[in-house]
Amino acid sequence: MFKNFHGFQLVDEYHQWKKEHRQNNNPLQIKIIKLGIAIAATLFCWLVPSSFFGIPGLTVVEHRVIAFFVFAALMWLFDAVPAWTTSLVIVVLLLFCASDSSLWFLRESENLGKLVSYKSILHCFADPIIMLFIGGFIIAIAASKSGLDVKLAKALLTPFGTKSENVMLGFLLVTGVFSMFISNTATAAMMLTFLAPVLKALPADGKGKIGLALAIPIGANIGGIGTPIGTPPNAIALKYLNDPDGMNLGIGFGQWMLVMLPLAILLLFIAWFILKTMFPFKQKEIHLEIESVHEASWKDKVVYITFAVTVLLWMCDMITGVNANVVAMLPVAVLCVTGIITKRDLEELSWSILWMVAGGFALGVALQESGLAQHLITSIPFGTWSPLVVVIGSGILCYLMANFISHTATAALFVPILAIAGGSMGQQLAGLGGVGTLLIGVAISSSVAMILPISTPPNALADATGFIKQKDMVTTGLIMGAFGLVLGYAVLMTLGRIVLL
Repeated sequence: MFKNFHGFQLVDEYHQWKKEHRQNNNPLQIKIIKLGIAIAATLFCWLVPSSFFGIPGLTVVEHRVIAFFVFAALMWLFDAVPAWTTSLVIVVLLLFCASDSSLWFLRESENLGKLVSYKSILHCFADPIIMLFIGGFIIAIAASKSGLDVKLAKALLTPFGTKSENVMLGFLLVTGVFSMFISNTATAAMMLTFLAPVLKALPADGKGKIGLALAIPIGANIGGIGTPIGTPPNAIALKYLNDPDGMNLGIGFGQWMLVMLPLAILLLFIAWFILKTMFPFKQKEIHLEIESVHEASWKDKVVYITFAVTVLLWMCDMITGVNANVVAMLPVAVLCVTGIITKRDLEELSWSILWMVAGGFALGVALQESGLAQHLITSIPFGTWSPLVVVIGSGILCYLMANFISHTATAALFVPILAIAGGSMGQQLAGLGGVGTLLIGVAISSSVAMILPISTPPNALADATGFIKQKDMVTTGLIMGAFGLVLGYAVLMTLGRIVLL
C-alpha cells in the first residue's frame, strides 16, 4: 500500500530498519531462546491440570484457549517474529486444536466442553471492522494517486502563514487530520517529505528543528484517536462495544468522533505548547514549498466526490442509519469500477495489519464461544474490585506495554479480557462512563504511548531524520502520555457518558 504514497522511500527504509532492529535484538541464539520460552510456557499451560488455574469447571477447550492466550502474549512481547505472524499462528492453532474442525484426537477428550466454530474463527478475516479498514485503505490510496493528499496538505498548511511557531502548529494539526483517515505511517512519511527541506535549511544550532521533527510523530499518533479507522486499537475496542452478541452498544462513526475528535484536537494544541516551549525557534520564519507533479484528470474529481461523500456518510451515520462498515464499501465499489483502484493497488493493501487485527478478534471469539469468558466472570470477583482502580490501572498498564510492543498487539491482548471484566462489573462502571471508558481507554492509552523510536512507526521515521535525540523523544513522549491519559479518561468519564451510552 505504501508504494502509492509520497515518502514511500522513508517507509521502505523504516521497514528495513525494523527488520534489522529485530535481527539485532534477536540473533539466532536469542530468537531460539525466546521461541523456546514461549513454546515451553504454552506447553506448560496445556499440560498442567485444569485445577492449576483455580477456575472451577474449566473444560479442556477452555484450558487450551488459556494456553494459546499465553502464547500470543509472550510472542507479541518478545517480538522475535513480526506481530502479524503471531496472529496468523494463533488462528491456525485455534482452528486445529480448539475448533469443531480440529484434529480428531483432540475432539475425543473427557470433559471436552464446547468447541469453537471454525466458521466463527475464519469469519474474523472478513469481520465488518476489517471491511471498514479496507474502505479506509482504498480511500487513502486513491487520495495519493489523484494528488488529493498533496493538494489538501498545501491548502491546509497555507493559512498558518510563515511564522515558525505557527508552521509547527500547522504540521501538528494537518498531520493529525490526515492520520484520522490514512495510516499513521504513510501520513508521517508524507509530512516528513514536505518537512525535510525545511529541517535542512534551519540553523544548525537551533532547537526549533527538533520540535518540528517531533511534531510529525506526535500529530500522527494522536490524530489517529479521532476516528474509528485512525488506528487498529480503535477498531478493536469498537468491535467489542458493538458486538451484537455482547455489549451491543451501537456506537457509530459519528458518535466516536463527537467524543474523540475534541480530545485529539485538545492534545494537539497541548503538544504545540510543549514543543514550542521546549524547543524554541532561532529562525522566526519558515517558507514552505509543496509542489504536486500530478497531472489532473477526470478521475481526480471522482476521487474528491467519493472521498467527501464517504466521510460525510460516516459522520452522519446516526442520521442516515447506514452503518459505517457498510459505508466503507461505497468507495471500494466506486473507485474500483472507475478503474482508479487497480488490481495492483489491491495487492498493495496493508494485509499484515488486517491479519494482525483478525488474529486478535479470533482470540476474542475463542474466549466467548468456548465458554471461558463466562467462566472467568463467575470465577473472578470482578464485582468486588474498585471500578476506578480497574479503569485507571488497565490504562496505565496498557500504556506501559504499548511503548515497547505493537499498539495493535497490546489492544488485542487487553480488550478481550477487559470486555469480560466490564460485562461483569456492569452498573459499577456507570459512574465512570460505562464499559466504553474501559475499552476505549485502551485505544487512547495505546495511541499516546510514544516514548521510544520503537514505540510507533512514525517515531522511528522521525528519529531517522537525525535531528532528534532519544532523550528529547522520551521526555516529550512521557509528557504527552501523561496529558493523554489524564485528559483521555476525563473526557470519557464525562462526555463519553453522555454521547456513547
